Amino acid sequence: MYLLGYDIGSSSVKASLVDAQSGECIYSAFSPVTEMSIKALQAGWAEQDPEDWWQNLKIVTKEILLNTRVEATSIKAIGISYQMHGLVLVDKQQKVLRPAIIWCDSRAVPYGEKAFRDLGEERCLSHLLNSPGNFTAAKLAWVKENEPELFKQIDKILLPGDYIAFRLTGETSTTASGLSEGIFWDFKLHQPADFILDYWGIPREWIPVILPSFSEQGRLSASAAGELGLSKGTPICYRAGDQPNNALSLNVLNPGEIAATAGTSGVVYGVNDSLAYDSKSRVNSFAHVNHSKESTRIGVLLCINGTGILNAWLKRNSASNSLSYAQLNELAATAPIGADGLSILPFGNGSERMLENKTTSCSIHGLQFNRHSQAHLLRAAQEGIVFAFAYGMEIMQAMGINTALIRAGHANMFLSPLFRESLSTLTGAAIELYDTDGSVGAARGAGIGAGIYLTPQEAFGKLKRIARINPKPAEQPAYLEAYDRWKQYL
Repeated sequence: MYLLGYDIGSSSVKASLVDAQSGECIYSAFSPVTEMSIKALQAGWAEQDPEDWWQNLKIVTKEILLNTRVEATSIKAIGISYQMHGLVLVDKQQKVLRPAIIWCDSRAVPYGEKAFRDLGEERCLSHLLNSPGNFTAAKLAWVKENEPELFKQIDKILLPGDYIAFRLTGETSTTASGLSEGIFWDFKLHQPADFILDYWGIPREWIPVILPSFSEQGRLSASAAGELGLSKGTPICYRAGDQPNNALSLNVLNPGEIAATAGTSGVVYGVNDSLAYDSKSRVNSFAHVNHSKESTRIGVLLCINGTGILNAWLKRNSASNSLSYAQLNELAATAPIGADGLSILPFGNGSERMLENKTTSCSIHGLQFNRHSQAHLLRAAQEGIVFAFAYGMEIMQAMGINTALIRAGHANMFLSPLFRESLSTLTGAAIELYDTDGSVGAARGAGIGAGIYLTPQEAFGKLKRIARINPKPAEQPAYLEAYDRWKQYL
């Protein structure tokens, strides 16, 4: 008995087949080998053809079936993870009307900012937990003003994961978690936000039927089954955006638990049990996969643009380019905590939301040519990334998320013992590392939605922990001193 998980990214589509009984990932595949095309017809725009997602999904499905020789009838449920905040529009014939406006498209910023002012900041934050910002609803407002004839043809508005579910089943539907990431969800009333729909003139009937994240969300149609080589009637039982799903894949479901990633950019995603929000909108709050009217579970999302990209930049543009990342980590660890007074602000990758959307360049402070070496520079870079994480986590703490445990995949910056030990000691939180990813998490989520696993604990009971890093209290004062100095430069 197997579970199939899809992860629809903006770069590629990945699929994983999981043995439901052992919890083991049997096979994973991704497509394309090079990144999917993103079209930018104007500066700040980013569009993709949803058909590209589907064609690559077909490729990875067939690769899995070919290489595992698993019978399609033994796949008992399908789960979907997807790139958040995108907009897909279909007409009454369920044909896509235009390319999808995806998450990194910034054309709708003025529309969200005007709505925030017109509707009232307190009203938006208390009901939506966010500013309308540059999210899906604001992107639809852009379409209304700039493509009015196309706007009139809309029958349903879909997020990228909703579109994939539609292609699998032939039926349109969405989730409360998905609507919240699009800023369509009223948390106080636990329903679509009528005041946002009315403000932008969006008909309520354009929102598809709303289903729980864990539930049967339709069954594989005959036509989709034929295209994919799967069995007609296979249920789709889970759907979530990539960051809530990443948290699920790490078994982060309860208040105070945190999932983190640190690749080119960094993400901290914590679970809260109250409808709290940040008055400065430095973090975003969405309905987590297990949120309900009866049980509040809010995913608080912190994104830091400048994290691992700093480490990669130093590797490419210094004498250390001949060293591996592992060797760089070892060299950095030879310098003392605080890098002997050297501090680096890692914010050189665009505007930072947690700094109230300021575009702050990366900067080096306290550098002395006769005192500091390459090791000091490398350590200061990793500590600067750690300090950025800690700074964002302080914002989350003010919202009621008191962190005792951080879970992360064994990848990117978390491969560095220096990085993870510094983060653990500074924040006082233990760090657990796991070997998992979004497509595997989506497969396990499907097992929960299908009732194959009776509880999340059963679904993730065999999740393999690679390592646990505990804080070192004796070293914390030195890190706090360095962190205080870093904040003064900030």
